[in-house]
Amino acid sequence: MAVSDSNRPELYEEIKLFRNAREREKYDNMADLFAVINTLQQLEKAYIRDCITATEYTAACSKLLVQYKVAFKQVQSDEFHTIGSFVTKYRLDCPAALERIREDRPITIKDDKGNTSKCIADIVSLFITLMDKLRLEIKAMDELQPDLRDLFDTMNRLSLLPSGFEGKSKVGDWLRTLDKMQASDELTEQQVRQLIFDLESSYNAFNRILHNT
Repeated sequence: MAVSDSNRPELYEEIKLFRNAREREKYDNMADLFAVINTLQQLEKAYIRDCITATEYTAACSKLLVQYKVAFKQVQSDEFHTIGSFVTKYRLDCPAALERIREDRPITIKDDKGNTSKCIADIVSLFITLMDKLRLEIKAMDELQPDLRDLFDTMNRLSLLPSGFEGKSKVGDWLRTLDKMQASDELTEQQVRQLIFDLESSYNAFNRILHNT
């Protein structure tokens, strides 16, 4: 006599991959890495099929490569010593993404001579790096000023940005603020919050310019 599924409530119980907060964080980190690699793979295919412009691709790819480094660092262990071991275990079909990760730069960047694509990639990386540092409560002048200076100088080298681009003004204002501080001085909580807001709004404005280029 067949047993009805309704008489077996265990079949409807949720299966949990984790037993505690530490294990949950482990699986969340792996899910983040999995998502970044898959997104990078799809981005590469979209660019090959001319579904995205070179400037949009460069910015998106640069952002994903920064996110990949952070995500893999959270997962890296004896089990996943390299990204290859992670990809093999979870059977990811992502050759284009792995090639981008290996080269550590968008396919649009052919050299390191300061071309437009490299400027875009550097600007994206610096925006994300600065925002990540601030969110990790890194707020000393000597740990923020070099990246902020590089961001300001690189934006000034990128000819497609209009001279009145508000993002340059905001970054320039913050650079002058930091230049007046001692190396060991730290931003206040209010300054950190405002700087994150200014960087986010400037980054979004930068992406809008790339989208309309």
